[in-house]
Amino acid sequence: MTYVAAETRYDSMPYRRVGRSGLKLPAISLGLWHNFGDDKPFETQRAILRRAFDLGVNHFDLANNYGPAAGSAETNFGRHLKDDFAPYRDELIISTKAGYNMWPGPFGEWGSRKYLLASLDQSLTRMGLDYVDIFYSHRPDPETPLEETMGALDHAVRSGKALYAGISSYTPEQTLEAARILKELGTPLLIHQPSYSMLNRWTENGSPNLYEAIEQVGAGSIAFSPLAQGMLTDRYLNGIPAGSRAAQEKSLAEDSITEEKLDRVRGLQRIAESRGQSLAQMAIAWILRPQEKGSAVTSALVGASSVRQLEDTLAAINNLGFSAEELSAIDEFAVESEINLWAQK
Repeated sequence: MTYVAAETRYDSMPYRRVGRSGLKLPAISLGLWHNFGDDKPFETQRAILRRAFDLGVNHFDLANNYGPAAGSAETNFGRHLKDDFAPYRDELIISTKAGYNMWPGPFGEWGSRKYLLASLDQSLTRMGLDYVDIFYSHRPDPETPLEETMGALDHAVRSGKALYAGISSYTPEQTLEAARILKELGTPLLIHQPSYSMLNRWTENGSPNLYEAIEQVGAGSIAFSPLAQGMLTDRYLNGIPAGSRAAQEKSLAEDSITEEKLDRVRGLQRIAESRGQSLAQMAIAWILRPQEKGSAVTSALVGASSVRQLEDTLAAINNLGFSAEELSAIDEFAVESEINLWAQK
């Protein structure tokens, strides 16, 4: 059946301006890191994407290596785009990234101009697009000059293959330098995508911290893994269930889930219940709160394995406010838990 988007799709979702740019993102965006590769039913993917857009999620975030197999998430998304979303392309924000291993040899990962621009061309081909809205350097490259990596992002924008430039997992100092280089080139840094959650608070450390640096350069931010790879849900309250990410060692090691961490999660669960929210909903609402130092997060980037899970997650927007007492109570349990898989070595 031909898909027709809901007329009410913009009625409920809040949209937030990305730094000092003209772009706005939904408070919650959909990431295709998991569940959109060739290991998941195509019809399930279709149902999730359709429901997301009907509920106001008009930002879909990808990367060259998302799958499995690597690249398959972009290929599958390209099919969904052609079948369902082509009439709505100008309403969509589509992003992709390059930085992790994608093909053999010295030019198959990291941040060289050679790799980034070749990867962008491949991503566009897989998705059947002329351009993406945001193209990211997925991670900083310790061996490639930052001028080269940012120069590649600038070229991507100037060539019309991307509308905006972004970075991911850069430190505050790297963010300031990247933004300086891009500004000199004439392509402002639009957005930073760091990992951030109640149990992964590295972005709040340092002087300036990451959010202060982002605010200083006029960029926005979109937080990935706001549910701490699934720890900030009810899945692990009573141990590690079969089929979970931890059980499969997918971006969450089983030995990282200690009883001490679970006690913190249970404490957060009690606060969420007092707010009339699930733990996942409160975790996302907390991500979107005003920051004490630095700008607020523009958007929380979530995944979904089913329409039901998606709907439950998006219900976080129904209660985004926190009292000072609630934030203080949360801080007793929401402490750094050393689960940042993307920290620079």
